[in-house]
Amino acid sequence: MQKVYPSAEAALEGLLHDGMTIASGGFGLCGIPERLIDAIQAAGTKGLVCVSNNAGIDGVGLGKLLRTRQVAKMISSYVGENKEFERQYLSGELEVEFCPQGTLAERLRAGGAGIPGFYTKTGVGTLVAEGKELKEFDGETYVLERGIRADLSIVKGWKADEAGNLIFRKTARNFNQPAATASYNTVAEVEEIVPVGSLDPDAIHVPGIYIKRIVLGAPYDKHIEFRTTRAREATPAAAGSEV
Repeated sequence: MQKVYPSAEAALEGLLHDGMTIASGGFGLCGIPERLIDAIQAAGTKGLVCVSNNAGIDGVGLGKLLRTRQVAKMISSYVGENKEFERQYLSGELEVEFCPQGTLAERLRAGGAGIPGFYTKTGVGTLVAEGKELKEFDGETYVLERGIRADLSIVKGWKADEAGNLIFRKTARNFNQPAATASYNTVAEVEEIVPVGSLDPDAIHVPGIYIKRIVLGAPYDKHIEFRTTRAREATPAAAGSEV
């Protein structure tokens, strides 16, 4: 099967429809599938349910789809610094299902493993557990969480071979790994595509059987979510003293 596509738009052709659920990898601005997000924005697909740790920042990552009102619901663990995300949620324009970060990762992993649900102590006694089944195990209360199975997963990898075997770079693995397995239609954008046999089998993070289509996304701009600086200390010469 030919998995390498010439563009993000081509890689998503035939996979998008209004009201679909999309699982997106990334954490903050690290490892976000930005070329694929741009293609979804350009396609105008709307009424989306997006499953992602967060929605990027204003105008970057999934923040682009929020700005164009293409997202109807977010399933995420962190609103973060995205003011548009916050505004739409507080005004009732956007439905948000908050999910503890570890639980969200496990819901994606469970969906990829064919596990419909699991029990966890996280969220018991909070709003997270409202309306969900509770059960006791060994005298402790647990809440039932459902696995997530998306219509489409979009992920960002570092390297891939032509068969779709993926390697992530350091912390960019984050939610990309569980998101990649949580859909029958997973599209990956990567920084480099190499011939089959070029990658060490022991270094593969996601086997190619999970990946339906691949697109080369490089080169990328490195966005910075927070930039913190301090004033440079004055030297004697800069202060006008004699040397």
